[in-house]
Amino acid sequence: MDEIVVARGVNKTYDTGAIRVHALRGVDLSVRRGETVGIMGPSGCGKTTLLNCLAGLEDFDSGEIIVDGTPLKGMSDNKKTEYRAQEMGFVFQFYNLLPVLTAVENVELPLLVSGTRAKEARKRALAALEMVQMADRAGHRPAELSGGQRQRVAIARALVNEPSIVWADEPTGDLDSETADEVMGVILDLNKTNGQTFVIVTHDARIGGMLDRVVRMRDGVIVNVDGRNG
Repeated sequence: MDEIVVARGVNKTYDTGAIRVHALRGVDLSVRRGETVGIMGPSGCGKTTLLNCLAGLEDFDSGEIIVDGTPLKGMSDNKKTEYRAQEMGFVFQFYNLLPVLTAVENVELPLLVSGTRAKEARKRALAALEMVQMADRAGHRPAELSGGQRQRVAIARALVNEPSIVWADEPTGDLDSETADEVMGVILDLNKTNGQTFVIVTHDARIGGMLDRVVRMRDGVIVNVDGRNG
C-alpha cells in the first residue's frame, strides 16, 4: 500500500510578539492510501495544527509535507486552494453548513465554485447525499436537520469532489455517543467502499479504537503510534 501523506521534520512556531509557541517539533508521519488514521492527545498538543499543516491550510516553518506526490512547501496560496478543492475533502466539528442553503445546495457549492456546470453539480451532490443516506433530506435546510444529519451532509460535501483524502477535525465532538457511532459508521463504510483515506483528529479514545491507527501527540511531537497496521 503506497503512502498518500508523507511528513518529514515538520516544525511550526506561532509568534505573537510576546510569546513563541512551538506547536510542532520535527514531526515525522506517513499515512498509507486507504487508511483511517486518528490523531489524539491532550488539548494544545498540536493535533489540529498538524492536521492543518498536512492539509495545506497553514504554512509550516521547516521540513516537508508531500500529499499524493505533491510537495506543499513553496506552493502559492492560490495553488493550494485549487489543490484542496480538487484533491481533498474536509469535515469539521460544527459542520460549517450555510444556513440559508438546503442540504443539496450546501453539498453542490464546492463544485459550483470550482466551475462545474449546475446540472452536473446537482447530479453529483444528490449522489453524495445518497452515499450518506440523506437523499430524502436534500431539500431541508440545516436548521431542519439533527446534529447527526448535519454532519452527514457535511461528509457528503467533503466527498462530492471524489477526493483521495478526507481531513476531519473532531467530526463527532458535537454529537452524543449514539449519533457519533452512526457518523463513524458512515465514515468507515465510505472508507471500505471507496478506498478513501481519512485522517481524523479526535479526543475520544472510543473513536480512535475504530480506526486503523492512532497517532498520539504531546507537546508538539508524536510520542506513540499504535493500531492494526502498526
